[in-house]
Amino acid sequence: MSFYLFFLAGAAGGLLGGMGMGGGTALIPILVLFLGVEQSAAQGINLLSFVPMAVVALSVHAKCGLVRGREAVPVALPALLTSALFSVCAGYIPSALLKLSFGIFLICLSLARLRRAFSPKGRPYM
Repeated sequence: MSFYLFFLAGAAGGLLGGMGMGGGTALIPILVLFLGVEQSAAQGINLLSFVPMAVVALSVHAKCGLVRGREAVPVALPALLTSALFSVCAGYIPSALLKLSFGIFLICLSLARLRRAFSPKGRPYM
């Protein structure tokens, strides 16, 4: 594959990641569907690109006063623990199952967003 296609995929992930919307939500499907990367490899690439992207985005968001430590810590601690656990598990899960699971997640996320878009303001997602 062309370096430029991977560069554009990274830019798309960085665009969403910089806004705090989860760059992997775009990067993983782009790598798998359009660039032919295996699901497990796409997830690994996403994780590798996420670290520097998160550091930069976090510093910018913190400078703008958008980071609330009191609310972030209870979210971050279990996220760190479960991400460590499931990153080990992902190495044993077949790529096809990872692809299916991620696809189902994206469909559920899309349905929740659609429901929220057409519901009266102030109602929760579900």
